[in-house]
Amino acid sequence: MQKLSELEGFEWDAGNTHKPGKHDVSLKEAEEVFFDPKARVQFDEPHSKQEARWWLWGKTVRGRKLKIAFTVRGKKVRVISARDMNKKERQFYEAH
Repeated sequence: MQKLSELEGFEWDAGNTHKPGKHDVSLKEAEEVFFDPKARVQFDEPHSKQEARWWLWGKTVRGRKLKIAFTVRGKKVRVISARDMNKKERQFYEAH
């Protein structure tokens, strides 16, 4: 995967715009996490059978700590899911 800074935006359509809302995460919040300089990214091998998927742990502008599942299509990020980090994930993020 190219660096997050090399990506050129987000891909939102009817297939994924509703997904962050399942966990009361707005689309704007989901996007903000990608600009967190302390964000952590990890390849999600078990869910990468059809296309490469990644995990991102980071904070929003207001400090909300989120875990995002995403893929990259071309130079666009496609968010698969977004939710608050659990306790173990917060410890993982904060240890960075």
